Amino acid sequence: MKLHGYFRSSASYRVRIALNLKGLSAEHVPHHLRKGEQRDPSYLAINPQGLVPTLEDDRGAILTQSLAIIEWLEETHPEPPLLPKDPLRRALVRAFALALACDTHPVQNLKVLARLRQLGLPEDEVTGWAAWANHEGLSACDILIAGETGPFCFGEAPTMADLCLVPQLANARRFGVDLKSFPRLLKAEAAAKNLPAFADAAPERQPDAE
Repeated sequence: MKLHGYFRSSASYRVRIALNLKGLSAEHVPHHLRKGEQRDPSYLAINPQGLVPTLEDDRGAILTQSLAIIEWLEETHPEPPLLPKDPLRRALVRAFALALACDTHPVQNLKVLARLRQLGLPEDEVTGWAAWANHEGLSACDILIAGETGPFCFGEAPTMADLCLVPQLANARRFGVDLKSFPRLLKAEAAAKNLPAFADAAPERQPDAE
């Protein structure tokens, strides 16, 4: 398999964790987002959105969108599971993951921040926007799992929720968000980071890290 990504991409980070947890390997194909390499015609030919990640499986099938890729990995390589068996618990995990992957991450990613700069916002307001978006999403997620005993977001093993949480917390730190008010999220993050699958997927450990 080939994973097209970027070391600092949160969405790519999620998929790297999933691959590691499933014990799967993929060739890392970097696309430098800040240099615009994701808009190269050769890459747009496989991912017309010009986003990362894109996963090419060993048969040449092309998958885009991190959560769709993770769901595919879950269905084709079900062990260890990243979603609970109980339908209600599965829905809760998915809701938490979507709150970060769909409602938090997209509004503070590189594309949106670049557009804010194009519209003339000063850099401190651009960074402030990103910090606000992170704080808003993480605040809701902290409440969503407040009653979960853990140590992970939803129980004693990592789920799709943790795959979304750890990269988002890394983003929040980059934008200067004070995370001390999110104790339940930090507890889950600490449990996750003790696992090699999470540690090895970290941005600073990737071949294209800067």
